[in-house]
Amino acid sequence: MSVMNRPFLLGLTGSVGMGKSTTAGMFRALGVPVWDADAAVHRLYEGKAVPLIAARWPAAVRDGRVDRGALRELIAADAGVLPQLEAIVHPLVAEDRQNFIDAATSRLVVLDVPLLFETGADRGMDATLVVSAPADLQRARVLARPGMTEDHFRTILSRQMPDAEKRARATYVIETTALEPARAAVQALVETLTTN
Repeated sequence: MSVMNRPFLLGLTGSVGMGKSTTAGMFRALGVPVWDADAAVHRLYEGKAVPLIAARWPAAVRDGRVDRGALRELIAADAGVLPQLEAIVHPLVAEDRQNFIDAATSRLVVLDVPLLFETGADRGMDATLVVSAPADLQRARVLARPGMTEDHFRTILSRQMPDAEKRARATYVIETTALEPARAAVQALVETLTTN
């Protein structure tokens, strides 16, 4: 697909527990292709990234795939591991994302990137969408997840840009307090972005 004919790129993000995955599903239900950064990393950890990570950290690969738990332990033990890992994985993720965009035949593509603003990926988007909910609802959603603790929740939040800052930087914001209003907002946004 040439640059002139490429789809409109909408970067979707939101802090943990804000309803990003549910919102991405709403776009999919409307027939909008959604590329998921987390899913891309999972694919890479079972494919292209395996030999590269095995060459650097053999203990992080088991049964032909990257063992995420072992990788987390390596990162926790040595602060230098994360930037080295990112240098391996980020170009592969970028390639996966570009392949998805190139294969798209629709007018709109949603790129679901948890750390969209934090990584500067927003600069490659035509517009950005932040999903948001009140902090107490966010906390309740996250703490309801299996194995989640207050400490882990705080750690995740410490790595993410504050919700207020994301909202201020976003082109669009959708409140995810209730499903039906969020679904209606997604529908309206798709219509806006595909009827120009």
